[in-house]
Amino acid sequence: MTAPASSRPAADASGGVFGHGGAVPLSPDDLLALDNQVCFALVTAARNVVGLYRPILEPLGLTHPQYLVMLALWERSPRSLRELAAELALEPATLSPLVKRLQSQGLVTRARRGGDERVLDVGLTDAGRALRERALDVPGQVMASAGTDADALLALRDALRPFSGAR
Repeated sequence: MTAPASSRPAADASGGVFGHGGAVPLSPDDLLALDNQVCFALVTAARNVVGLYRPILEPLGLTHPQYLVMLALWERSPRSLRELAAELALEPATLSPLVKRLQSQGLVTRARRGGDERVLDVGLTDAGRALRERALDVPGQVMASAGTDADALLALRDALRPFSGAR
């Protein structure tokens, strides 16, 4: 009989689990246990992280995806919709409605590039640049809500790089 998933140790990279004496091979049942799946841990964590951000971003008038767009634009603006989509790992068709909503909020501009009408440039308005000052508190609020610090978040980010396609 296999122990309940919640009482089993987590799998390590070698296909074993961390036990008191080192890595122990996983049984076939353990290999398919929900709690041993990286994909499940990531999906659950992602959903919970977005939920953690929601009340923090609400006073700024931003959703989590809109916040990501603004973060990218605060780093460099203007940039083409295609460049922005690539930076955010989104399809331009997915990003376009987010940008339109930010434009309707007065935070960004959208304009066809003079030399190439096929390129849509997205830039910050004065209000969009000013919002950055209010957003400076977001990381600290996230850390406080999660009960963690910057070092732990950086270590987590680095541990996730193999799964994120990050450069």
